[in-house]
Amino acid sequence: MAASLCVAMSFVGCKSSESAYKKAYEKAKAQEASQAPAEQIQEQSAVVTPVEEKPVTEVRIVDNADNVQVRQEKVSVVNGSGLKNYSVVVGAFLSRANAEGLQQQLRDAGYDAQLVKNEERNMFRVVVATFDSKADAAASRNEFRTKYPDAWLLYNAQ
Repeated sequence: MAASLCVAMSFVGCKSSESAYKKAYEKAKAQEASQAPAEQIQEQSAVVTPVEEKPVTEVRIVDNADNVQVRQEKVSVVNGSGLKNYSVVVGAFLSRANAEGLQQQLRDAGYDAQLVKNEERNMFRVVVATFDSKADAAASRNEFRTKYPDAWLLYNAQ
């Protein structure tokens, strides 16, 4: 008899906790239902600002002429009108004939190309332009690098 009383009590105890779980579940569902419309309203009322695309009309490139690398060499003019302080070199050759060939191509293109020689290295340099200021020479070198990517600046150390 005592055993059946214990079994009966355990079933009654389970039903009360089962109903408590059911009540808690229903309460949570009710809270979800009450919060869902508020979340939907917030999602619908969110405003996104469109991105404005503006075309690039001007690109400024500032070149610091003081940091431009310059080779200092002692050269003498072989063929040309003479050098100023800074020159743009587009070719260097051991063979004079090859240097004169590039010089002629540049002259045909309208440039006052000159041929100079570095006696220490026994190299012929083809100068496409020559300038008094480093900044002007650097700007010219940058333009020539589109066609002659190895163009560099020479300072005549006479």
